[in-house]
Amino acid sequence: MPRLELYGTKTCPYTEEMREWLEWKGREFVEYDVEADTAARDRMLALASGQRMVPVLVEDGKVVQIGWQGRGCPIGAK
Repeated sequence: MPRLELYGTKTCPYTEEMREWLEWKGREFVEYDVEADTAARDRMLALASGQRMVPVLVEDGKVVQIGWQGRGCPIGAK
Protein backbone atom coordinates (compact mmCIF):
# COMPACT_ATOMS: atom_id res chain seq x y z
CA MET A 1 0.00 0.00 0.00
CA PRO A 2 1.45 3.41 -0.90
CA ARG A 3 2.36 5.78 1.89
CA LEU A 4 0.12 8.86 1.85
CA GLU A 5 0.93 12.14 3.56
CA LEU A 6 -1.49 15.04 3.90
CA TYR A 7 0.02 18.47 4.51
CA GLY A 8 -2.46 21.12 5.61
CA THR A 9 -3.59 23.44 8.35
CA LYS A 10 -6.26 23.21 11.01
CA THR A 11 -7.87 26.42 9.73
CA CYS A 12 -8.12 25.44 6.04
CA PRO A 13 -11.55 24.02 5.13
CA TYR A 14 -10.08 22.33 2.04
CA THR A 15 -7.63 20.39 4.19
CA GLU A 16 -10.62 19.19 6.19
CA GLU A 17 -12.48 18.18 3.01
CA MET A 18 -9.49 16.25 1.67
CA ARG A 19 -9.05 14.51 5.05
CA GLU A 20 -12.72 13.49 5.08
CA TRP A 21 -12.45 12.22 1.50
CA LEU A 22 -9.40 10.10 2.34
CA GLU A 23 -11.17 8.70 5.40
CA TRP A 24 -14.29 7.96 3.34
CA LYS A 25 -12.11 6.10 0.80
CA GLY A 26 -10.62 4.09 3.68
CA ARG A 27 -7.09 5.30 2.92
CA GLU A 28 -4.48 5.37 5.66
CA PHE A 29 -2.43 8.55 5.78
CA VAL A 30 -0.22 10.65 8.00
CA GLU A 31 -1.33 14.26 8.48
CA TYR A 32 0.95 17.22 9.15
CA ASP A 33 -0.13 20.69 10.28
CA VAL A 34 2.32 22.98 8.49
CA GLU A 35 1.41 25.95 10.70
CA ALA A 36 2.37 24.09 13.88
CA ASP A 37 5.22 21.94 12.52
CA THR A 38 8.00 23.93 10.81
CA ALA A 39 9.88 20.78 9.76
CA ALA A 40 6.73 19.49 8.03
CA ARG A 41 6.26 22.88 6.33
CA ASP A 42 9.84 22.77 5.06
CA ARG A 43 9.34 19.20 3.72
CA MET A 44 6.08 20.21 2.03
CA LEU A 45 7.68 23.26 0.39
CA ALA A 46 10.57 21.12 -0.89
CA LEU A 47 8.24 18.43 -2.24
CA ALA A 48 5.85 20.96 -3.82
CA SER A 49 8.60 23.09 -5.42
CA GLY A 50 7.87 26.02 -3.10
CA GLN A 51 4.09 26.08 -3.62
CA ARG A 52 2.56 27.81 -0.59
CA MET A 53 -0.90 26.32 -0.78
CA VAL A 54 -2.56 23.56 1.20
CA PRO A 55 -3.75 20.88 1.19
CA VAL A 56 -0.91 18.96 -0.43
CA LEU A 57 -1.27 15.22 -0.91
CA VAL A 58 1.96 13.23 -1.24
CA GLU A 59 2.10 9.58 -2.25
CA ASP A 60 5.37 7.68 -1.82
CA GLY A 61 7.34 10.93 -1.69
CA LYS A 62 5.75 12.54 -4.77
CA VAL A 63 3.14 15.28 -4.84
CA VAL A 64 -0.05 13.94 -6.41
CA GLN A 65 -2.35 16.87 -5.64
CA ILE A 66 -2.15 20.47 -4.50
CA GLY A 67 -5.43 21.99 -3.35
CA TRP A 68 -8.83 20.38 -3.24
CA GLN A 69 -11.18 20.58 -6.22
CA GLY A 70 -9.30 23.57 -7.57
CA ARG A 71 -9.24 25.44 -4.26
CA GLY A 72 -6.74 25.79 -1.48
CA CYS A 73 -5.53 27.98 1.36
CA PRO A 74 -2.32 30.01 1.18
CA ILE A 75 0.23 29.57 3.94
CA GLY A 76 2.44 32.34 5.27
CA ALA A 77 6.20 32.51 5.18
CA LYS A 78 6.91 31.96 8.89
